[in-house]
Amino acid sequence: MNSSGATARNPIELAEARLRWLDRRQEVLARNIAQADTPGYRTRDIAPFAQHLRQAGGAQSLARTDPAHRAGTGRAAGTVAAPAGEISPDGNTVSLDEQAIKVAETDSAHALAMGLHRRWLALYRTALGRNG
Repeated sequence: MNSSGATARNPIELAEARLRWLDRRQEVLARNIAQADTPGYRTRDIAPFAQHLRQAGGAQSLARTDPAHRAGTGRAAGTVAAPAGEISPDGNTVSLDEQAIKVAETDSAHALAMGLHRRWLALYRTALGRNG
């Protein structure tokens, strides 16, 4: 999705949309970690990126090229309550281990999206004869 709200039409816009989504997810995960000792706090997360794209304006859904591929779910985009795993006696559902794993996964996805973004920009620079 570009800054005007339109669906991403090229790989650079898609990478930028993914980076914005990943930044938002890191904010939500950081908030969960910060609230680990707050009585009654419920863990939050955001909807998967594919759902975010679908809601952002009609992004194409992924084709199922093999019957063994899983179909997507119909959950709405945005911040949602994460499934409650273990609930502490004070009603808090934050598991620091789970949050640390999600932060690490999000960090890895961020590094991948940044790498793809850089490579596509380098490809455009090469095509324009600007290898510097």
